[in-house]
Parts: sequence; structure tokens; C-alpha cells
Amino acid sequence: MRMRAPLLIGRSEEIEELDAVLVDAQRGSGAAVFVSGEPGVGKTRLAAEVVGHALDADMVVLRGRCSTTGPPVPFRPVTEALLSLMRNGHGNLAERLGPYRPILGRLVPDLAVGGAAEGDGTLVVLAEAVLRLITLAGERRGCLLAIEDLHDADVETLAVIEYLAGNLRDQPVVVLATVRSEPSAAIELAGAITQRGEGRTLLLRRFGAQDVHEIVAGCLGTGPGQVSPEVSRRVFDDSAGNALIVEELLYSMRAADDLVRVQDRWRLVERPSPRVSPTLIQIAMRRAERLGPQGVRLLSVAALLGRSFPLSVVRQVLGIDYRDLMEHLQSAVAAQLLAPDERGPDWYAFQHPLTVEAMRTSLPPIERAELATGAADAVAAENPELTGEWCHIVAALRVLAGQHWEAALLYLEVGRRALADGAPGTAVAALDDAEGLLNADGGRHGADQQREILETLLFALADTGQFDRALEVAERIRRLGAGSDTQRQLDLHVRLAWAGQVAGRWAEGAAQVELARALLTPDAAEKQTVPIDAVDAYLTMSGPASDRVRRSEALGWLAVRGAERIDSPSTACQAWYALGFVIRERDLAESDLCFRRMLTLAVDNNLTSWHNYALTGLGGNAWLADADPAGLLRARTEALHSGGISLAHNASAVLGLDAVLRGEFDRAATEIDECLAEASRLKLVAVVRYALMAKVVLAAHRVDREAMRAAVAEFAASGGMQSREAPLASGLGLAFSALLQEDGDTARIRLGEIAEEWARQPSTFYLAGSHGLKVLLDVLDGRADADTHAAVAASTPGMMRWNRQFVLMAEAVSLGAQGRAPEAEEAFAEAYRLAEPFPTARFLGLRLLAEPAVRDGWGRPDEWLREAEEFFHRAGVIPIASACRAMLRQRGATVRQRRAGTERVPAELRKLGVTSREYEVFELLPSRLGNKALAGRLHISFRTVEKHVASLVMKIGQTDRAALVERATAMQAGRTQY
Repeated sequence: MRMRAPLLIGRSEEIEELDAVLVDAQRGSGAAVFVSGEPGVGKTRLAAEVVGHALDADMVVLRGRCSTTGPPVPFRPVTEALLSLMRNGHGNLAERLGPYRPILGRLVPDLAVGGAAEGDGTLVVLAEAVLRLITLAGERRGCLLAIEDLHDADVETLAVIEYLAGNLRDQPVVVLATVRSEPSAAIELAGAITQRGEGRTLLLRRFGAQDVHEIVAGCLGTGPGQVSPEVSRRVFDDSAGNALIVEELLYSMRAADDLVRVQDRWRLVERPSPRVSPTLIQIAMRRAERLGPQGVRLLSVAALLGRSFPLSVVRQVLGIDYRDLMEHLQSAVAAQLLAPDERGPDWYAFQHPLTVEAMRTSLPPIERAELATGAADAVAAENPELTGEWCHIVAALRVLAGQHWEAALLYLEVGRRALADGAPGTAVAALDDAEGLLNADGGRHGADQQREILETLLFALADTGQFDRALEVAERIRRLGAGSDTQRQLDLHVRLAWAGQVAGRWAEGAAQVELARALLTPDAAEKQTVPIDAVDAYLTMSGPASDRVRRSEALGWLAVRGAERIDSPSTACQAWYALGFVIRERDLAESDLCFRRMLTLAVDNNLTSWHNYALTGLGGNAWLADADPAGLLRARTEALHSGGISLAHNASAVLGLDAVLRGEFDRAATEIDECLAEASRLKLVAVVRYALMAKVVLAAHRVDREAMRAAVAEFAASGGMQSREAPLASGLGLAFSALLQEDGDTARIRLGEIAEEWARQPSTFYLAGSHGLKVLLDVLDGRADADTHAAVAASTPGMMRWNRQFVLMAEAVSLGAQGRAPEAEEAFAEAYRLAEPFPTARFLGLRLLAEPAVRDGWGRPDEWLREAEEFFHRAGVIPIASACRAMLRQRGATVRQRRAGTERVPAELRKLGVTSREYEVFELLPSRLGNKALAGRLHISFRTVEKHVASLVMKIGQTDRAALVERATAMQAGRTQY
């Protein structure tokens, strides 16, 4: 008799749907599918059939399963799946993982590079690494990741599955997971993913009577006509259509000779026999009992260890020799209760997970406690360090043995290890178990142990962003007596302050700092004050106070000096990093010294993460000082090599802005879009906002109004208008774009608003305009006095290369107005040299300086105007190119004819006869300016604008000017097709 029917029965619709999913994945459109149903309904069998179809289609298949009765081990099914990928000859994919390889080293030792990955060990980054690996595995033929028993998954695995489900739409990957339909976090996740449209759930129904009849025939190796209806009826009645129970019932009936073959037809025997209970526990026990008392005892001990177990531990608990052990083991294998496990020759596993539950629950409490004690002692003797999952397994065994105190300490250790391994969800669960066991123990061991558990739990809650629960745990710690211990109280507030920092709740974090400071006495030791100063420096930098820069610097110096005296290199690095950023405004060289001191500390103490941060700080300074991106490129490379994903993306966002300022718009678009996609997927909020700001600046420098409106809306939706990046979006973006469109009034208004905001609340972003572009416009307008100009020119922000070009242009204008032509030309020459990396700004400067140069008689304004006109004509920036031509005509200079500009006119408008000159007017109509304003913007006569507008109304078929404006607006917004 077969334990399973050779053919899958009653699931044709599900198979058809899943086959379609596989085909879609091979075409590059993946999906997540959850096969749900009650235990034993056939989820695993259906998944196995799908795996077979995937293999037949030459797809890469990865398989992993969750622990069904043992402790939840972080990422276990994902690890199993990736290990199978490595075993099957796909190890070469690791070379293509880039920065994600060291992150996956946590799960797959083969992928580790130079030890465990440091830096961004978040679940999101790990999930992205898994996604990248399985996508690479399936890039040519598709990949199926099959996860069994998701209902028993740890919270970290569920988080990975959720992330994968949300990012499979454009990947050649199918995630197929089986999950019980009973209440669990997994089934809730499956429902949420299905509701969001990121996946689908297939709920498997129980089999009907006819399906059961076919299953029975298949298991018996015959056709449906050779099975007596009463056989399948009895099986159906007892199993209620559950496939697993059908199979188990048939095996039991056959073994008991209740089912016999008479004249090629299977029938029930005439004699009465005990009716087998339709519960799997009873079925499993009957099968186990046929192995004899020692066989039952073997299975019982094995069940206490979990679905998979090592024979060496079972043998030690049973106290029998190897020969007897193997005899009983072979009997269990023959009865199809056990099977060899892939973990090694010493390992075996139960074939059905519910058999494990049956064996465990069938043990009398006293015997269960005795066996659990023996199993825990045996594991501890064989593996004293309780490495890997054994610490959790032994903790569970101690619980079964009634040894609550020992179990609580083990769960505390499990929590500590999980926290260190970047699995705070598992840490929280283990620490909750530990505290519950201490409570169950009646508090006989006092409050110190419970406080230790809760203090560790506080760290885990901070890492998971559960600030409210962290507050509740902190209150419980106080009630345990921490209030009488000043140091514990200080530690408590500092931890809560960090939790506020992680959660982005600056005010509440700052409140914890104030509570901590209130506990300090006038003679408080530095080991008490330094951690507070360190966290306060960060919270102050992130807060809204107008004096946050000054106060952060003061706190940073206190933390640096204190950290060095108490020999805390990590805290010192934190403080130096804060100081490096604060001091940038005052002195870039001094800021460099801070970052270099931090770099030395990080190297000497093997602090990889802080090493990368120091390189980023130095690279940022070099970029600001001299527009040199080499340092940022190096910092990004180092961060990628060590797995510092968020820091690498931070550098990428700045490099994207650098490409915009350099006029390398295509490269900038690629850099920004890639950074934005990755940062959004990884939920790096600060990087996303900076990248969105750079996207605004890119559209502005391209003078793409439609793209700029969309980018500004996206930036605003991210909370950008209230962020520190807002002045950059306004100054580098909107004000700069206004100047390129010859709209100086709007530019001046924007820059004035930035200056007012800076006066109220200084920012750490210095390129927005107050220290450069605004200075030039103020000098051009005659509104900047010499002292103000000199003060900006002497400031550190004024010396940053992007700002310095404009400051020197302003100086040239001032000197020219004073009749000091040689000095003016010398200042201009230096400004022109500094502007070399920034072509758009360089040629904008030529256009702006031409007018005062003509008025005051210095420089070569005609040559500048021709250069600027040529540049902006090629760039398609018509208003400023037209302005340059108009100024040349006014001076009587020859002007190059630009009649070949019709290529800019959309083909549909060209068909209507719209000329390039008319299109220049048409482009500006959405700004809703009057004809006179349009004339001023394009540097043409009022009559010419009137003529062009009238011609456009007629050619495009509009009733009047207002309708033409609406049509132009609709076209730019993409709502109208011509």
C-alpha cells in the first residue's frame, strides 16, 4: 500500500492557477501565493506538485520549512532554502550580490566575507538581500521559493516574506508558502498581503466523498472500481475529508487487517473491529505502539526535541546501546513515522508534524518532565555552549521539566543572542517568555533577575521601534526598585532617549534626557554624564530649536572629552561625528580634523561602521570645499563592501545632486532614480527625502516645468516642505529655475524666504543660496552693502566652491561699479575658474554679469553673451538664450540666426504650422503671464507677442487667449494629446 495516492486528486483548479503563476514568473512577473487550509488538508502535497511542475519547466527551486514543534529559529526556512541554492551549484551568484553578500553571510556561511556583516543589519536590508539573490537565481528561467508550514515561522521570517511579496511584481520569482488556516500571525499576514493585492491566498477545501474514494484507490494501487464503496465511506466519515487522516486511517486499517483484498476488490472484513478515532493523535499513537514500549519511548524523546532530532541525544536519554537504538529506529522508519533528515547522518525527522504533537501530548505529565530533564541534560552535555537553536530547545525542555528558573535564564540568553544577531522580534518573544517564567516561579529569585530581563527587553523594543511599550517596560523596571538606584535610573532614561531617537520621536527622547539630567548631582561622575551628553547631542541636532547647532557643538565637545577619559571609543566616535557636522559651518579644516580623529579611533578599535561614517564626513567636506566627489565615491565603496547599505545610499543621493550641478543630467537622473528606488524599498526616510530634493533640483536645472511640478509634489508628500532639505529644493531648485526662465522676481522672493528661515533656524545644508546666489542678486540690485558681502565672503559656507563662484561674481560686479576694472576682471576670472565644474551656473553667471559689465565698462560682455546664448540654445533653455540674443542686438552686435529650432516643436504642433518662435510663447502660457510680461521674459516686443498669440489661437483652433492658455497647460500636464 502507498502512503500517498500517486496522482494529485481534486486540485485541478488550484494547479491550473499555480501553473499560470509559474509561467508569469518566467516572463518576469512574479507573485506570492499562500496555500491555506486546516492541518492535513493537502497543502504540502499541492506544494510538492507545484515544485514538480517548476522543475519540469527548468525553473530554479528553493525549499525551506519552518519548525513545527521546536522553538522558532530566526530565518530558519530562508536559510534552508538558500543553503539548497548553494549546494546545487549556484554559489557563483554570490559574486554578483555586491553589498548584499556580507549581509547574507548571517544566513549562509558560504556568503560571509571577512566575518559577520556589520552596519545595516536591519530586517529590511536582509530581506532585500534575499530578494536580490533569488532574483539572480531565476533571471534566466524563473525561480520558485517554496516555504512549508509558515504558521510556525518566527517573526523575522514573516517580515522577510512580507517584504518579498511586496516586491515580486517585476521579478522572475514565485514565493509559495503553505500555512494553516487557524489563527496565527502568518495567516493574518497572508490575508493582509492578499488584501493589498500583493499576493493571493488559495484556501484548500476538504475533499468530498468522491475525491476520498479516488484517494483511497490511489493509495491501494488500484482503480476506483476495485474499491468497495463502504471502504471509502468509512474512511470519509472518519476523516471528514482530511487527506492526511485519510492516509493514516488507511494505513492503520491495512495494518490491522481491517481492510482486505477479495477477488481483486478491496473490502472491509466482516468481523467487527474497534472503530478508529478520526483524530490524528489516536492514529499516530496506534502506529507508534506497534513499535513496542522502547519504540514509543524513542519517539516520545524525539518529539520533545522537535521535528528533527539528533540520534546521539536520544540515545543518551534512553540509555541504550547503539545497536538497540538502530533497531527501534529502523522499525519507526519502516512504519513511515520517521525518515532520514538532510542535516546529516546523525539526524532524523518525523514524516508528519502532527505526529510530533501526538507523541508529546500523549505523555503523562510526570514522565514528560522526566524525559524533558534527561533530554535537556543530554543536550547540555553534548553542546555545553548551547550554540544555535539548542539554547532555545533546552529552554523549552526546562519548561516541560518544570524548571522555570533555569528556563528563564536560558530564554534571557536566547534574547541576548537574537538581539546581537539583528533579530529583535525573536528577542522580544524570548524575553517575554523569560519574564513569564519568573512570574510563574513565584518571584522566589527576587527582582534583580526580572529587572535584568526587562532591561534587555528595553533594548530589543528600542530596536523594533516600539517606543510606547518601551515606556511601559521602563515603568515596570522602576517598580522593581530601580528608583533607588541612580545609575540604573540614568541608564533607563538614556535607553528610552535612544528609543525615541530610533522611533523619530525627538521631543519624547529629549524629555527622557531632561529626566536623566534631573537625577545628576553636582558631583556626578563622567560615566553618568557622558552617555547623556552623547544622546543629547544627536537629539538636539534633530530637534527644532533655533540654537540647536550651538548647543549640539557644546554637547559634542563634552561627550568627546568625557568619552576619552572613560575610555569609550564608540561613544567618542559618535561625538566626533556630531562635531564634524556642526563645525562645518565655521571651519571645514577643523571639521576635517574631527572626522580624521574619528577615523583613527574607528580603525584602532575595529569599529567598521564608524570608519565608514568618518569617510563619509571627509568625503562630504571635500565635495563642499572643492566640488571633489572622489571622497564620497570612496566612502560609498567602503560602505558597500562592509554592508553599510544606508550609508552607501546616503552617499549616492549626494552624488546624484553633484551630477545635477555638473550638468550631467542623464547620469544624475539614473543615480537619483536608482537611489530613490532602493531607499524607498528599504524605508530609508532621510535618504528618500534628500533624493526627492535632488529630483526637484534636476527638473529645475533642466527647466522641465512638468517634471518640476511633479517632483515638488512628491517632495511635499514626503514631508519635505517641513524638512531641513526644503531650502535646498527652493534655492537650488525653484529659484535657480526661475533665473533660467528670466524670472528674476520669483528667484529673489524664493531666496529672500530662505534667508529669513535661515535667520530663524540655521541649517546644516549650505548650498541653498543665502551664502552665494542671493549675494550676487543683491549686489546686482544694489541692495548689498560692502560689510554684508565681505562677511559672507569670509564665512566658511561662502568659501564652499558652489557658493564661492557666485560670491566672486558679486565681488567683480562691485569692483566694476567702483571703476576698478582690472580688479573686477581678476575676480571674474577666478569665479569663472571655480565655476568650471558647474556649466549651467557658469553660463548663467555670464548672462547675469553681462549687463553690469556693459553699464560699468569692464570685461568682455559681448563674448560672454555669445557663449551663454550658445550653451542655453543647445540646452533648449529658450528664455535665457533669447535674452542673450536681445542684449546683443541692443548693443548692435551680430547675432547668430536660430531658425533651425523647429526640432523642439512637438510634431503634432509642427503639423499645425506652429513655428519655433510661436512655440517659445506657447511654452510660457501656463505661467499665465500677460503679453507684456511675456515680451519682457522673451526679450521681444509687445507687438510680436500679440502677433504670436493670435497666430497660435488660429492655428491650434481655440476661441480666445484664455482657451489657448488652458490648452497649453493641459498639454504640459500630459492631459492632451496632439
